[in-house]
Amino acid sequence: MTNRRIKKSVIYGIYSLGLIALIGTIYLVEANMPKKQFVNQEYSYVSKTIFDDIIPVISTEEKLIKPFNADDVKVIKTYYDYKADEKSQQESIIYYENTYMQNSGISYGKDTKFDVISVLPGTVQEIKEDELLGKIVTIKHSDNVTSIYQCLNETTINKGDSVIGGQVIGTSGSCNLEKDVKNNVYFELIVNNETVNPENYYGKTLKEIEG
Repeated sequence: MTNRRIKKSVIYGIYSLGLIALIGTIYLVEANMPKKQFVNQEYSYVSKTIFDDIIPVISTEEKLIKPFNADDVKVIKTYYDYKADEKSQQESIIYYENTYMQNSGISYGKDTKFDVISVLPGTVQEIKEDELLGKIVTIKHSDNVTSIYQCLNETTINKGDSVIGGQVIGTSGSCNLEKDVKNNVYFELIVNNETVNPENYYGKTLKEIEG
């Protein structure tokens, strides 16, 4: 029998092909393995949006309540209604520095200080001081409904805060518009960009208010 020796170049070729096959097999196995999701434990996740003017989604079945929860609060100045009788219209006129103004909201007051509350869930859009109307809080409840609380003595919320219906947002106070009234809140309700008589909307759901 004749012994035949395999050339080194052939051996190296066989080894190379084997290595290539092994690498290919490993690649295919890794490619078909299920991917795992890795979470960095150092990250903290928050639900707050980066957009300041986004309004929280609230139930359209939420009902509008009055801006106070004390039983003995009375109406001091009514809303001026173009359809009301002459006497009612006269009672809703504001006289300030020789000027007569039609009341676009309702002034509620009592003899002692009382809590002022949000009439619906929403976001505090603005808090400011006004020379005529004192401290003012504006709360946006939806794209079409906004409430404004004026003549406040102090506030318990900040701009951008989310509030719930019935949450205390401040206390009654006084302002230059009604100097004789020491404890009141001048409340305005804006629906579809128009001021409306709040007394016609209490007890209605947000869905009913927006129409």
